[in-house]
Amino acid sequence: MKKIFLLIIILFQFQSRCLSQDKGKILSDYLQKEMNEQKIPGLQVAVIKNNEIIFSESRGYANIPFSVNTNEKTIFSINSIAKVFAATAVMQLVEKNKMNIADPISRHIKGLPNSWGQITIKQLLSHTSGLPDIEDPVSGDLIGGKGQEHAWILVQKMPLQFEAGEKFNYNATNYLLVQKMIEKYCDCPFEKFIEQEQFDVAEMPYATFGNSFDVVENKSPTYSYYYFDKKVGDYVLGNELLEISEEFPTMLRADAGAFSSAQELAKWIIALQTGKFLKNKHNVELMWEPVKLNNGEYGEFGGILNAYGLGWPIVKREKNPAVLPIGGGRAAFGIYPKDNLAVVLLVNLSGVMTHDLVDNISKIYLSE
Repeated sequence: MKKIFLLIIILFQFQSRCLSQDKGKILSDYLQKEMNEQKIPGLQVAVIKNNEIIFSESRGYANIPFSVNTNEKTIFSINSIAKVFAATAVMQLVEKNKMNIADPISRHIKGLPNSWGQITIKQLLSHTSGLPDIEDPVSGDLIGGKGQEHAWILVQKMPLQFEAGEKFNYNATNYLLVQKMIEKYCDCPFEKFIEQEQFDVAEMPYATFGNSFDVVENKSPTYSYYYFDKKVGDYVLGNELLEISEEFPTMLRADAGAFSSAQELAKWIIALQTGKFLKNKHNVELMWEPVKLNNGEYGEFGGILNAYGLGWPIVKREKNPAVLPIGGGRAAFGIYPKDNLAVVLLVNLSGVMTHDLVDNISKIYLSE
């Protein structure tokens, strides 16, 4: 009887390995197809099932001029995915009784305009505050053109865009204030707090913050086929591949400016879901809860990203719901809590709908 039972276990394990290998082959073929069609120079992917990395692959070139292959240590720009680090940092401070997400921001930051005072931390995190944007909506540069401090002075003189909770408006001022609060209670730069409380805990030695032009070991440049056409005053799709140079202001590192690899982000996801960052699982669920506007509707980016939580874009649907952070049109990862699945995809080509690709990859592993 024991021999039969042992044989059944061996057969089950063999079938599981074969099934996993089949899915891996399907995923590899899918990635190569997308790379060919979208002319993506290099990418990384990682798939996590039941908090274990079951598939990891690097493809293409990290650096085209020098023909440097992408490998698991290559770090890519993940841009706005920094927001989920910031949101998690806020919840870490909540667990330390430093703040509550329902608190008005005036309780934690002094000297703000009176009209800003009753805006809550939750409204900052969910981009429903109505605050004016410190970045120019056309150029993406800081307003005023005279640096960070000047832009901060200017934005405080601007009127609110709408009453808090009325609309969803994705803008950097929200996370500038989130960063100020985090730095107040950690008494250190935002980047240092994230490094100590998240990157070190998850064992992510290569993850960092900075600008695209910083010289960092194993960092891939970001490429694009879009260029700024002065005649039309906007970015236009061209035929030549260009290297992008981006600067991420230090006062907005909670908003953008992060770099990491798919392997490291997979470790971060596992650390989040296994209680290494937050002891109370409810605080993770709170970040992933869609935030309703005053009219009962949800703020959204559009497409499958049809709601927004606390720093986390959400795929709100009955079957296989997910949270799916995105960054710079070149980075995304999806967590499917009900399915114990997560997928990370990073590319070094700006303008790729990585969130759609992540969701397509998830279907490979969700189909039985």
